[in-house]
Amino acid sequence: MNNEIRCNRCIMDNISDNKILFDINGYCNYCSTAIKNKNNIYFPNKIGEEKIYKLIKLLKEKNKNKKYDCLMGISGGLDSSYLAYLGYKWGLRIICVHIDDGFDTDISKENINKLKKATGFDFITIEPDKEQFNNLTKAFMKASVPNIAMPQDNILFAVLYDYAKKNKIKYFLSGSNFALECILQEGNTHSAYDLKNIKDINNKYGDDKLDKLKFVTAIKRLTWEILLGIKTITPLNYINYSREIALKELNEFCGFEYYGRKHLENILTAFNQLYWLPKKFNVDKRTSHLSSMIISGQMTRDEALNLYLNDSICDEKLLNEYIEIIKSKLNITENEFIEIMNNKTKQHTDFKTDKIINFVNLYKSIKRIFSK
Repeated sequence: MNNEIRCNRCIMDNISDNKILFDINGYCNYCSTAIKNKNNIYFPNKIGEEKIYKLIKLLKEKNKNKKYDCLMGISGGLDSSYLAYLGYKWGLRIICVHIDDGFDTDISKENINKLKKATGFDFITIEPDKEQFNNLTKAFMKASVPNIAMPQDNILFAVLYDYAKKNKIKYFLSGSNFALECILQEGNTHSAYDLKNIKDINNKYGDDKLDKLKFVTAIKRLTWEILLGIKTITPLNYINYSREIALKELNEFCGFEYYGRKHLENILTAFNQLYWLPKKFNVDKRTSHLSSMIISGQMTRDEALNLYLNDSICDEKLLNEYIEIIKSKLNITENEFIEIMNNKTKQHTDFKTDKIINFVNLYKSIKRIFSK
């Protein structure tokens, strides 16, 4: 697009996303939708306190004869760490599962160790086959598609759901939340549950099989939820979830350290957000993260815009270190990396896609409406 248009209410723009729309007031569809849904999703009030009370009571009653009340994934990042801390305060018995894909930062490793010691929860670390995982990630880079974190996200949920199924755990606590994630752009991305897309990209650009990795499809996840009764719960939507307060409380609780910005606790995720997306697709994820905080009342638009315009996207020295780690782990030479970065970009829809994902999303939307 030739002319940049920025939302008058949040800071989303049309530079990186052809799915964005603006109304006559100059407000974008993302923040308009978030505001419309806010009161049905986010309860930072007495209603939320009642929901938390009922949730804790339900989990304890349903699982009184079991070893654990619920399962949750731990990344070493803020959202999952704060949720684990809250679970500890609520007296829940949580089994924490960490997926070590080989790209954890030192800070995230330390955060996980600190949480484990402070909470006393059982922690399990599962390592996907590194050779096949790295090869698949490299295939996504060679394909020049935007969401190179698709394999990472899919494998994460596949492992978590598989663990829940095998151990007959019905409740999955998720760190997903409205306060920091209510705005997520739809352009230059793709569903992590599209296994058909993952396999087609690997077939065209990968050098290895995928037989040692666990994956999940949208329909399989839905089937597990319906037939096995596995329920995903998002408790951070039932509290006044503030990033600054969460960081302060976690630091006081276990010495938790912040890693600088949302989702940068993993080197591969950091590379994706700080280099891959900005360089190849002109996507700056800060617009989504800061806009979410505007809608949840954690900062004004002026404050968010000032941070976006005047704060550098990352420390250049650290980013170069991460790039070198990516090249080393994925076995990419300097010339090959330059070629990959210069390759013409593609969208995931240039490859095979699973059309049933649209049906699953529609089903879940209808279910949410009738469950209110």
